[in-house]
This record gives sequence, structure tokens and C-alpha cells, in this order.
Amino acid sequence: MNITNNAEFEHFIAQYSATKDLPIIQWRKCIADFDNTAMAQWAVSLGIHTFATAGGKVFPETKKAAPILRRWVQRLREMGVDFQMNHRWLNLRQQGEQIELEVECKEGVFNQDFDAVILAMGGASWPQTGSNGQWVAILEKYAIAVESLNPSNCGWECDWTNQTREKAEGCPLHNIHVRVGDELEIGELMITRYGLEGAPIYALGRILRGMHAPEVVIDFKPTFTIERLVQKMESARRNFYHEAQLRWKLCKGACAIIQQLHGDMDSAQKLAEVVKSCRIPLSRARPIDEVISTSGGVAWSELDENLMLKKLPNVYCAGEMIDWEAPTGGFLMQGCFATGSTAGLAAAKTCS
Repeated sequence: MNITNNAEFEHFIAQYSATKDLPIIQWRKCIADFDNTAMAQWAVSLGIHTFATAGGKVFPETKKAAPILRRWVQRLREMGVDFQMNHRWLNLRQQGEQIELEVECKEGVFNQDFDAVILAMGGASWPQTGSNGQWVAILEKYAIAVESLNPSNCGWECDWTNQTREKAEGCPLHNIHVRVGDELEIGELMITRYGLEGAPIYALGRILRGMHAPEVVIDFKPTFTIERLVQKMESARRNFYHEAQLRWKLCKGACAIIQQLHGDMDSAQKLAEVVKSCRIPLSRARPIDEVISTSGGVAWSELDENLMLKKLPNVYCAGEMIDWEAPTGGFLMQGCFATGSTAGLAAAKTCS
């Protein structure tokens, strides 16, 4: 569980995007008011110290979510927070300055009034946890614009043949360069039965979603030039895939993908050229109910600087249900906490 990332502020901000223009000034203030340093300090205040990996991901020292969650809930209970579990929000109404929520529980449906409400309903990924996007219909009844919820931070499907799947499923592709258009991501992908998974393709998802025919271009051996690869093949004149595994340390998964797309190779030159620039067509993103997060959400034009819905005074939004997205690696978590902080502080002033 990486709770944030220790990247410098400008790089941090550059990781966020939206379906439509994200209000940069507003977003910068939101992140700056509760940044990665504040996140780490908050964890320490719960008695959980953090550490950063070489890649910048910041983890609690426990490396797990449960301890930090338990201490957080304990603190909130000590502050008098009342948790009502297994409740489902059905509707809301404005009653003067009060907000009336209609809620369903096992005893039935009831209404309750509040001075302020913060909606942190998530997107539409992993519906079994309750994050199913059903809140969209409730807000749209009040003419609140919501950008379509789409898969984000997810794997992409490829039309592997059975032969490729048998050879390559479960094989990691280490230290590769993954390019979509002018965007480059460096890291590792996993070959799955349905396609490709991993941080580089997650980060490139926004661009892929906008392509009529999505595809990635992979450099499987970024530290070598084509010329150097050919030189390392030396006197080999046949069995080039086998020789590439021995002489180039090209993994069997990469060989299986290239063989499906390009067939048998009759020269080291041709194989080297493909290894350095392998174009892989993608068919679609994985289904929304299994992705890490979703893009889209409440449009920024519907929110004021405190993340309050302009059409529903004293009703605030936070987290993934707002129209922003970020890659994994701590940026997604930080965005949720930062928007929660902004909305929470504003709601507290409303109730004071």
C-alpha cells in the first residue's frame, strides 16, 4: 500500500489529468494544502512511520493497509465519529439550510438531516466494495454534469493466439520502454492470458482511450542499439528466437509476442529492428468492474473552490468521484486525501 510519492511538487502535479481541462490553479492549491509531506506526517501522527522506495513510492513501515486503517478508525471513534455501516445512500433533498439524506439499511429506509454533507463515493471500479457509480443518477437528477466513468489504471486486452498464451502467460517484461505516440513510460509489464498489465500501460491509458486503434510500441532492449544486437548475434544463421534468448537475454514472453506478430525471422537484423520497436495492437481496456480506478466524474464546472456543488449548497465532493485521474504509485491516493482535506475543512466551517 503506497500512500503517496516523494516526487518534487512540479513533477507531482504533472501526473494529474482530467477528461476536460483540470483547473490547474485550483488543483495546485488543493495538492499544496495537503501534499506528500503532510500525508507522511499524518501517518506519523497515527504512530506509523513511512519509507520511500528508489522509485519514489512512499509506504507505511508496516507495508500493509490494515494497521494504518485500524489506527485511523480508532482515532476517529475517540473524536466521537459515528460509523453507520451497511447503509446505502438513495437520495438527497435540500430542506432550507439543511440537507436531507435518504438512506437504506437492513431495518428499512429512513431520512436524516445534516448541516453539511461530503460525498466520497468513489468511481465505478470494484463494485463489490460498494464503489459502483450509482451515485451518478442521483446527482444527474439535479442537473449536475458528470463526465462518463471509464476504465483507468487497468490492463489492456490483446488478441493473443493460444500458442502465444501458452508460451507467454505470466511472463514479466522487465526494464522495457513503452511508447504511445510521443509519450514514453519505462518499467515492467506482465503478460496475462488476456493482454498486458503494469504501471507503464496504466500511465498511458488516457492516451490509449482516445485512440481509434489503440496500440503500444515496446523497446524490449532499450540499453542496446540495433547494431549492437546484430553484433551480439555473431555468426548465427538460424533459430534466431532461440539465439536471441541466449545472446540478448530476450525473454520467452517477448519472443512469443514477436513470433505471433511477425512470424519466423530469417535474419538477426530484422529481429533486432522489431525488438527495438515492436508495435502491439490493443483491442480494449479491461472491464470497469475490475480496474484500479476510473476516469471521469463530477465536472469541475459544477464545483466551487472548496469542492462544494454549486447547485447543492453545503454538499461537497471528494476523491475519485470528481473528474480527475492519476497513475498508480501514490498519486491516486494523494489526490483522494487532498480533495478530502479540502472538502472536509470547508464543511467544518459550514457547521461551526
